[in-house]
Amino acid sequence: MDDTCQTVLNTGLRGVTIASTKISDVNGAEGKLVYRGYLAKDLAGNTSFEEVVYLLLFEKLPDRDQLKAFQQQIAEQREVPEQIIAAMQAMPKDALPMDVLQAAVPMLAAYDPDIRDTSIEGAGRMAVRLTAKFATIVAAWDRIRNGKAPIAPDPELSQAANFLYMLNGEVPDDELAGFFDACLVLHAEHSFNASTFAAREVASTKAHMYAAVAAGVGSLSGPLHGGANTRVMQMLLEIGDVDKVDDYVANILDTGGVIMGLGHAVYQVDDPRAHILAPMSQALGKRAGDTRWYDLSKALEVKGKAAFKERKGKDIFVNVDFYSASLYYYMGIAVDLFTPIFAISRIAGWTAHVIEEQYGGAAAKPALYRPESDYIGDYCGPDECAFVPLDKR
Repeated sequence: MDDTCQTVLNTGLRGVTIASTKISDVNGAEGKLVYRGYLAKDLAGNTSFEEVVYLLLFEKLPDRDQLKAFQQQIAEQREVPEQIIAAMQAMPKDALPMDVLQAAVPMLAAYDPDIRDTSIEGAGRMAVRLTAKFATIVAAWDRIRNGKAPIAPDPELSQAANFLYMLNGEVPDDELAGFFDACLVLHAEHSFNASTFAAREVASTKAHMYAAVAAGVGSLSGPLHGGANTRVMQMLLEIGDVDKVDDYVANILDTGGVIMGLGHAVYQVDDPRAHILAPMSQALGKRAGDTRWYDLSKALEVKGKAAFKERKGKDIFVNVDFYSASLYYYMGIAVDLFTPIFAISRIAGWTAHVIEEQYGGAAAKPALYRPESDYIGDYCGPDECAFVPLDKR
């Protein structure tokens, strides 16, 4: 057999390189996340989310004039067509937020003037519109399901501050807006994760930007991908108190369970994003006069790592979801919005990957993803099944 065509089974594509990219790199051994050459930890807190979106889409950080123009472009595109808001208002109020977001994406396509434009410039404009509107959709749905009218976006606010404003009608102070902005920066991109690959796979068929992004949203909605920080917060609420951490950890390990937020498919050290989010959680806890959720997270991290090392004989590491959970909770954000917030950040990475997939910028690959599978059906022994007409079965 040709060495380049050997069948690899049951990998889930772990460790299988399927394409090249210029957008980002995850160095799991060293705990480094890179966006187009820049360490994400250097960008968070030092750049705005809008700067990072510009970097991901246009391959460089903007200068002051470019940033001002780009911020204006995003602000001008935040409004969502009233017909889509009306459609959301007609949905059951207990609909899952990620389902609502995913449903809104193809509806947005119907209103995009560039939907038939196959140029890279048209794709860039669609990317900006999607990035601008995702936050509006998520905030509008949270208000709609709670019997409140959606709040129109404020073009004078940053993307981060505007989202928090649209949730509750209060303009956040600089510290709160800055923390949320850093969260958006840290979640904006993470190479070929499940949702990004889903978006790129659809994009490889030459489907338009919205179809590819809808696939990304659907992939992110799965609990093994985007739902982790929601489950972290549910875990913290279940434990409730630092004094109960030891018993909780012991019970989880005794029953073969998982401590949510510990462990990652790629990182072999602590996720570098967690080290940025943890002090933010602590700061908001102090500001609220209640550091319980940060303290509980920290105790669970320390004791969970120690117990895992003792039981399994190997280390386990904290990931980005572990501290983003308590951080969002301190911000007063509903737990089931944690994954949609992931999406309003990751839309930047998804759209950059769709553009790269369709217009190049990386090494050549076959136009269409078309993996093979190993058929293991054995319904009629070694031979094909003989067809039996319906009236004789």
